[in-house]
Amino acid sequence: MSTQQVLEAARQLVAAFVSNDTEAYFGAFSEDASFVFHTCEQPLLSRAAYRELWESWQREGFEVLACTSSNQFVSLQGDVAIFIHDVSTRLRIQGSESLSLERETIVFRQQPQAGRWLACHEHLSAMPEPRPST
Repeated sequence: MSTQQVLEAARQLVAAFVSNDTEAYFGAFSEDASFVFHTCEQPLLSRAAYRELWESWQREGFEVLACTSSNQFVSLQGDVAIFIHDVSTRLRIQGSESLSLERETIVFRQQPQAGRWLACHEHLSAMPEPRPST
């Protein structure tokens, strides 16, 4: 188990997100994954719950146009890894483009039988506002 394997799992997850590849994107998460998004009122407590929401967004014209990951950090904790990064995402929603700046934590769990890391929790937060100088 290595930091490089976790970084590669994260890279593949982001690449699937950017390409709007629903199957590859949701294939990067375990079935029991949970999701906390600052844009949702309630946590999503399964991959199926998030996928249902994702597909409703797509029906409403949601499309990922670009996504850049920076300031990446990995902490290995046995068969679990915590991946933190800053995310700049350009979206199209119902014909209007928007840019979001967020910080995300993804918890990956090693899946020895599959020989890979799968995300089991994702937490997305709005990027903090810069503090005024005093």
